[in-house]
Amino acid sequence: MDEVVLLADPQTKAWKFAEKIQDYILNEKEECVPLREFSLTQFRNREIHPYVSENMRRKEVYFIGDSTKDPQYWLTELIFTKDLLLRASVEELTFVLPNLLYSRQDRKDKPRVSIHARAVADVISPGLSRVITMDLHADQIQGFYPQTCPLDSLHSFPVAAKYIKENPPCDLEKLVIVSPDMGGIKRARNLARKLGTNKIAMISKERSKPGEIGEMYFLGDVEKKNVLIVDDIIDSGGTLCEAARLLKEMGAEDAYCYGTHGIFSKGTEELNLVFKRIMTSNTYYRENNELPGVEVIDMSHVFAEAIYRAHKGESISELF
Repeated sequence: MDEVVLLADPQTKAWKFAEKIQDYILNEKEECVPLREFSLTQFRNREIHPYVSENMRRKEVYFIGDSTKDPQYWLTELIFTKDLLLRASVEELTFVLPNLLYSRQDRKDKPRVSIHARAVADVISPGLSRVITMDLHADQIQGFYPQTCPLDSLHSFPVAAKYIKENPPCDLEKLVIVSPDMGGIKRARNLARKLGTNKIAMISKERSKPGEIGEMYFLGDVEKKNVLIVDDIIDSGGTLCEAARLLKEMGAEDAYCYGTHGIFSKGTEELNLVFKRIMTSNTYYRENNELPGVEVIDMSHVFAEAIYRAHKGESISELF
């Protein structure tokens, strides 16, 4: 894989994630993939200036983005990074974006609003060879990307299910997998299948405004059961906490949660009061013990496998 290059900014958390990808390919595939530095400076007015010091001509470049940055800054960085690498005559350019920001607005839910996910696709896809991400907020976002730039949405749930089986929070026979909204029912069903159960339930919610819940309705049976609420994003955690309280009113006993992209914008204090265990992945570049009470499941090997398979022309879907 001499023609393949991993590219990341050593001043960000993306660098350590990229190192894990490199180590996996070396140890599991016995292939050495160079990891090169991408630098980012700012002018005094805060305009950014990305730069790559090494020759990228005719290389197959995988740029590991840092989704923990301010979303506006993140998007601007992608635009200019793509431009500089295409101008550097790379052979192929893939954006590896573990958490694809601006994915929550994937349709027009009221008049005169932007479809953010489509707008981002329109901006970043021209010239790209591929985008690799994980657990999209909605599967239809893949259709926003053209055939010339396919989007691969990797699944965290096989790895999460393996972790839960090895570290069971309770008797799995008493565990019900719960989706906190209608859009996540497929997600909950997939995790339940991996855990070898058919016990699932769903909450239907109506938002009064972004980030705030109006009314919630429940479908399923959780009486005298433990519940594991599964979501793609844990932002403030308010939705999950309200869902757990509703489930306990319906007779549930202990509550646990797993969210792929753990932002935790309001910390974990309230979540720790409601849930016995909080689990997330490291797509937001979290480490174990970084936040009180949060267990972090490493997904870097899934991205490493996807990069290796994309380069070799092998099936990525076989991973799942």
